Amino acid sequence: MANSQVSPAGTLAQTPSVAANYLTTLNIVAAATDFTTGAAQIAVYRSVDQGISWGPLILPLPAGYIGGESNVVAYGFPNVFIVASHVFNAAGSGSIAVYTSTDNGITFGAPVIAAQGFTTFINNVQVNAVFDNSQASTYQGSVYLVYVHQFNTDFVGGSVIFFQRSLDNGQTWLRPALVSPDADYVTRGDVAAGLTGIVYVAYISLTPVTRFEVSRSLDGGATFQTPIIVSPVTLVPNVLPVTGYGFEVPTGACIAVDNSALSTSGILYAVWQDNRQGYSDVFLSRSFDQGLTWTAPVSVTSAPAGTQNFFPSIDVSPKSGLITILYYSNQINGFDLDAYVAISVDGGASFFNRRESTASSNPNAGSATPVPTIGNYTDISTIPPYGFIGVWMDTRTGAQAIFSGN
Repeated sequence: MANSQVSPAGTLAQTPSVAANYLTTLNIVAAATDFTTGAAQIAVYRSVDQGISWGPLILPLPAGYIGGESNVVAYGFPNVFIVASHVFNAAGSGSIAVYTSTDNGITFGAPVIAAQGFTTFINNVQVNAVFDNSQASTYQGSVYLVYVHQFNTDFVGGSVIFFQRSLDNGQTWLRPALVSPDADYVTRGDVAAGLTGIVYVAYISLTPVTRFEVSRSLDGGATFQTPIIVSPVTLVPNVLPVTGYGFEVPTGACIAVDNSALSTSGILYAVWQDNRQGYSDVFLSRSFDQGLTWTAPVSVTSAPAGTQNFFPSIDVSPKSGLITILYYSNQINGFDLDAYVAISVDGGASFFNRRESTASSNPNAGSATPVPTIGNYTDISTIPPYGFIGVWMDTRTGAQAIFSGN
């Protein structure tokens, strides 16, 4: 569980994402929001030694845009990485831009606007992305985006989950598909591709009751079935009830699928933070029938009651079925944050937890007052068959930085 600093010394960064090349295992690409200059920039970091050292790159914004945040990275065979970003202009138009690298993250092409925003009428935010790398999928090589499509943001508006797919590594994008019912308000979603190409999109619906939902596509994302409720959700407070905390903890959905050839193959895993016990904890629900029914949620953290455990991310090895869930926890002293990982080798029947960060982080480091944000999520990527790499915001340097552990 060695830790490495991903973002360069002297820079400020948060909200990281990471993806590993399945074929080489040494090549890893991470992305984050760099705010060193005050403006949100699209930062990319590349490692060729399995996360021991990292080289930075700032991607240029599309013409007319002033910032990019919520930057996520995804890997596709053989040496393709894409970075998807919520970019915005001075008028408030939020669009989704995609950058493609075909040389293991050494260089990226010019940004492509996958989803255009139009001031307060249409605002596309909170993007997530994945390639279909599934071994028995006829859609292998497709790349999928999910994002929150907000509308009428200055009036009585709403939000839905949109899905888009590309068949050429992100150079062009097909028309969006509406995944969530149009009467809902939703939070950040996630997407996964099953062994034979079934697409699963997960999200949190906020109306009429808060719940975790999953929508399936049996045709590579062309159409989606009626959403299936995984579980009711008790939202974590916007700011955790810890004296001195001021950062927001938005609740998002995470989903992953076991694409191994083992006895656990096909199991779906839904993960989210939940306040049902009176404090924030990380819960898991499983499906054994391709998302049609789901087990009762269980905590995966084994953390003491009353501690705050949040911002989970999940990945599953397509070779060994190893499940890894990364999350923040304040369980050491009730205030400082650490990255922990919950690991399962039996298809999610049981988990053991270990501290992943080698130093604790004061979330307010570098600020005289409680900070309003530490980012919106962590991320973890499998390195088949049994490895993984996690990334998180860390303040051991005295300021917000990105660290990794494996």
